[in-house]
Amino acid sequence: MNNRRSPLASLFIPAMGLLIAHGALGAAAALPDRSAELQSALADYQRTAQTPAPKTNPMTAQKIALGQTLFFDPRLSGSGALSCASCHNPGLAWGDAMPKGLGHLGGRLGRRTPTILNVAFGEPYFWDGRATTLEDQAKGPLTSAAEMNMPAKDAVALLQANPGYARMFSDAFPGQSISIDTIAEAIAAFERTVVSATAPFDRWVGGDDTAISAAAKRGFLLFNGKANCATCHMGWRFSDDGFHDIGLPGNDPGRARIAPGIAQMAQAFKTPTLRNVDQRAPYMHDGSLATLAGVIEHYDTSFVRRASLDTQMRPLSLSADEKADLLAFLGTLTSVDAPVTIPVLPN
Repeated sequence: MNNRRSPLASLFIPAMGLLIAHGALGAAAALPDRSAELQSALADYQRTAQTPAPKTNPMTAQKIALGQTLFFDPRLSGSGALSCASCHNPGLAWGDAMPKGLGHLGGRLGRRTPTILNVAFGEPYFWDGRATTLEDQAKGPLTSAAEMNMPAKDAVALLQANPGYARMFSDAFPGQSISIDTIAEAIAAFERTVVSATAPFDRWVGGDDTAISAAAKRGFLLFNGKANCATCHMGWRFSDDGFHDIGLPGNDPGRARIAPGIAQMAQAFKTPTLRNVDQRAPYMHDGSLATLAGVIEHYDTSFVRRASLDTQMRPLSLSADEKADLLAFLGTLTSVDAPVTIPVLPN
C-alpha cells in the first residue's frame, strides 16, 4: 500500500487552513497567487511528453495499424460477436458505461471494465494488477473463457487463414510467424497510442489562468489538501498505480488474490486514472457508484471501516460547497480527443 502524501500537500494544507479560518474558502480572491512556489509545485502535474514502449515491442506504424484492426475485429471471439472495442469503446471514454462488463454470450463479469486511456503509462494491469505488461494484459480477455473465449491456437489459425491479415502480420513482424505473442504485441502497440489530449487543467498548469474556473481552482486546493485525493491520484494521470482498500462493501479479495499474505491487500484495487473521469460513469471496480458526487460522498463518510482499510481513509467533513468545487475541478480533467477511425477488416 502507498501512504505517500502528494508533494503539493505541504504547500496547500496550510493555505486551506487559513482559508477555512477566515471563512473565505468560497471566494475567488482567497485563491493563492500564481507564485514561483505554486508554479514549481504544479510542475508535478506536467504531462509526460513521450509515450513509453518496451524495447522488446517497439512501436511502428505497421504494428499499430495491425493492432487497431485486431482491436475492432469481433471474429477474434468465440461467439464472433465481441471485440476488444466492445468493452473498451472509444465513444465511451474507452470503457463500456456498465457497472460490470459483459463477456461471452452476454455473461456478466465480476468487475467494471477499466478504461484503456493512457494505459501505456500504468503498469501493472487489471484491477488487481495480475498482468505485469500490456502485452500480457492483451492476452487475458482474448483467451479467457468468460470474456472473448478465443483459445490462442484458434486465434492463430483464424488469422493465418486470412490473406489480408497474413500480409499485415508480415509487414508488422517481418520474418516472424503469427502467434499469440505477435497478436498481443500488435494490440498493445495500438493501445499505447490511446492517450488523452490536452485538457483545460493542462492549460491552467501551463500558465493560462482563464482555462479553469475559480470553483475548479478551489477544488484543486481541496484535492491536494483537505480532501486528500492526491495521496493516491497523483501526477498528470492522477494515479499512483498502487492498490488500496478504500472501504467499498463486498467480498472481492482484489489484490490479495495476487499477493496473498499481505493484510492490507485484502479488497485493495488499483487506483484508476482521473483523466476524462466525468465521461466514465459508473465508478469503482464494482461499478457501485453511479455519479462522481456519489464517489465524493463515499470518500467523505460512507466507507466501510475494517482492518485492511487504507490508512489514508478518514472522514473528511466536506461542506456542500467544497464538494461542488471538487466536482468542478474534476471536470477540468476532460479533454476533447481526436476521433478514432474504425478500420476496414481484412479478408
